[in-house]
Amino acid sequence: QVQLVESGGGLVQAGGSLRLSCAASGRTFINYPWMGWFRQAPGKEREFVAAISWSGGITNYADSVKGRFTISRDNAKNTAYLQMNSLKPEDTAVYYCAASRRRAGIPLAAVSDFGSWGQGTQVTVSS
Repeated sequence: QVQLVESGGGLVQAGGSLRLSCAASGRTFINYPWMGWFRQAPGKEREFVAAISWSGGITNYADSVKGRFTISRDNAKNTAYLQMNSLKPEDTAVYYCAASRRRAGIPLAAVSDFGSWGQGTQVTVSS
């Protein structure tokens, strides 16, 4: 089982930027071809943000973040990233990194597609 640790969250003003990182432990990263980011605001269900395939050739974004967020990964460093620009107060949530063993050729976006999760990092955007 891969261990995922997120970092990079914090408090930022609307319009600002943050870069989240997700470090995966061990030599098992290759067994998790898909990486994803999800978020959960208080009182709401966990929702999909973005996902990326092993090669980075396939990415998928929620409509609410398209054009503002960019997901990437560095397999040599066992790390995935989420660059968040033009942040809005409605982006405030706990952000979770997730890994999937599925070798799907189509983009993943469901919580059930991912079997490994980090502990989450808080992102707060003030207006």
